[in-house]
Amino acid sequence: MKRSFLKALFACALYLTAGTRLFAQDFNVTAFGAVADTTKLSTAAINKAVDACYRNGGGRVVIPAGNFKSGTIVLKDNVELHLQRGAVLYASTRHADFPAQQRPEYRSQKDPGGWYAFIYAVNAKNIAISGAGTLDGRGASQSPRPGLPQGDLDGRPRNVLFISCQNVSVKDVSMRNAGIWNQHYLNCEDVIVDRINVYNHANRNNDGIDIDGCRRFVLSNSIIDSDDDAIVLKSTGSAGCSDVVITNCITSSYTNAIKCGTESTGGFKNITISNCVVKPTKSKEPPIFGRTNIGITALSLEIVDGGIMDGVNVNNIVIEGTECPIYVRLGNRARKYMEGIPTPPSGTMRNVRISNITAYNTGNYCSSITGVPGALIENVSVDHVTFRNAGGLKSGEYIARHDLVSEDEKGYPEPTVWKALPSSAFFIRHVKDIALSDIVLASEKPDERTAVIAVDVLNLSIERMRTLSGAVPEVQLIDVKQARTEPGLKRRD
Repeated sequence: MKRSFLKALFACALYLTAGTRLFAQDFNVTAFGAVADTTKLSTAAINKAVDACYRNGGGRVVIPAGNFKSGTIVLKDNVELHLQRGAVLYASTRHADFPAQQRPEYRSQKDPGGWYAFIYAVNAKNIAISGAGTLDGRGASQSPRPGLPQGDLDGRPRNVLFISCQNVSVKDVSMRNAGIWNQHYLNCEDVIVDRINVYNHANRNNDGIDIDGCRRFVLSNSIIDSDDDAIVLKSTGSAGCSDVVITNCITSSYTNAIKCGTESTGGFKNITISNCVVKPTKSKEPPIFGRTNIGITALSLEIVDGGIMDGVNVNNIVIEGTECPIYVRLGNRARKYMEGIPTPPSGTMRNVRISNITAYNTGNYCSSITGVPGALIENVSVDHVTFRNAGGLKSGEYIARHDLVSEDEKGYPEPTVWKALPSSAFFIRHVKDIALSDIVLASEKPDERTAVIAVDVLNLSIERMRTLSGAVPEVQLIDVKQARTEPGLKRRD
């Protein structure tokens, strides 16, 4: 009885092994004519390998060690693009090798009328990019296309663009030098991006990763260094970002390290960002956009084109550098994501918690949490935060009074609009139900500004706010109703 059972079990194992090999085959691109020679184009050969893999039920399309050059590669259901260690897949720099893809059903504000990408997929299921190899988009040589709009709609190819895909895995690969955004996941579901290494300082709009209108998305254990925004959640179409986890990442950017926005049409719900480090870029070149060398913000949460932000938890972030540690903005830019649709109404921002933040070597753009008249941010808590800014500002080097801080509700949401505010730690305006607790403040040089200024706030609580010397910093409250502050706090109402 026992011997029969073992025979049956062994036969079952052989069957499963054979089945795995049958339906998860490797398709080496060199067998289809790809050559490890960057003077030759391997686009057709690699796409033939993808087609063969797809027709045979799926498996891995393998890029072996060596330097290969290609134009657009289109992934299909059940296909994994695997770059072996030592493999570098370089993008061609000819426009003809990146044909405009047919405009997908899902529309986005970033769609120029047909997308351009190095690795592309639309409506695909069970797709992956893996391996210890490298994707290099040769971004410095990627130029705008004649006849397209200027700016970020000019046809420069993304390194990776997946649209309306399901069950996506991107692991272990290095990505370099995109023509524009490095990775763009648009309206995708059930995505895992893990252990990737991104360096993107080659061209304008060089974001590290854009998670755009996606559901159930995990980004983890990755290093991302970019000229433009590093880790970005967006909603450039009708779909919002929901159920997103970002954890255990190291980010660097000349602009914004971790950001929700600016596009916000579909909103952001149930977002968790934890255990991340924000540090200066290792790039030795000046910013391509001509902005600050230490980065603009470490964390930005923005609703400016309609949409709802509800349920954001940011925890355990260490920030070295950047001008502004925390920027939370509810504005009313009201940009449409496509022509012929109604102008979006004012958005909503609520249920935001930011905790366990350490920021040092920062500039003097203080953190801000601001709505606009008639659109209040609701239910915000900030706790266990340590800020150490540059300080040393003198009168005339910062905005003198709270009433001189423009509303700028239609402008681009970024603290560069205000630069140095009249407060050194927090500027809070048009907010309902906000609590600050366990805040420690310090400056490299004395900072004469008021620590916290709150304007048009309903239900404010401030507890346990101190300087490193133990002194209690000053707080100014203007048109604040139901304020609770601990005894001894210096208040100017």
